[in-house]
Amino acid sequence: MSAEAERRAAWRASLAVGLAVSAYGVSFGALAVASGLDIWQACVLSLVMFSGGSQFALIGVLASGGAAAGPAAIAGATLLGLRNGLYAIRVSPIIGPGWAKRLLAGHLTIDESTAVATAQPTLASQRVGFWATGAIIYVGWNLMTLLGAVLGDLLSDVRQFGLDAAAGAAFLGLVWPRLRALQPIAVAVGSAVVAAVLLPALPQGLPVLVAALVAVVVGVPNLFARRDTGEGTA
Repeated sequence: MSAEAERRAAWRASLAVGLAVSAYGVSFGALAVASGLDIWQACVLSLVMFSGGSQFALIGVLASGGAAAGPAAIAGATLLGLRNGLYAIRVSPIIGPGWAKRLLAGHLTIDESTAVATAQPTLASQRVGFWATGAIIYVGWNLMTLLGAVLGDLLSDVRQFGLDAAAGAAFLGLVWPRLRALQPIAVAVGSAVVAAVLLPALPQGLPVLVAALVAVVVGVPNLFARRDTGEGTA
């Protein structure tokens, strides 16, 4: 595949993921208003925090406990936000030098921009995937947050329209092509099982971090590498 074809493929992936995830911003805007935030507060939260999981964790706790639940809401949002720091380690070589560029990249380092970038085969296409996905979702998420906040009373809980499933489906589409050998399958299955088991038992945010730790433990030492080649693959 030529370099131009790789860049076009990165743009297509960015657009597909960006539109799917941005649409779910309507749900955040509606739920933020339902939890007691004003329209402008919901919009500022998306502009400044810009981390969907952390935003939902924050308004979820606020909705259940009001202003008194503020410390718990901040703690839950922070736990979920810690994963972005781990992503930064992975995308740092993709971003390259330059403090201004890296400062901007820090705000756009989210699940989706990291996933699309690292799914590309070359450095040039990885950069396209990162910046295009981050920019599309930032603009789209904030526009949809505003729309959801304004129409919150009318839409109620827009998760009934399946927008949450759209975001998950976009991630599955990114991961699926990589599940061709034992090592990535073991990492994906192990992380998913751990997260699902711990979800009812741990506070929001912790299952994701523990699942990430499982991925690191299994993935970094490449425990199943020997079986990824030769007879093991067969």
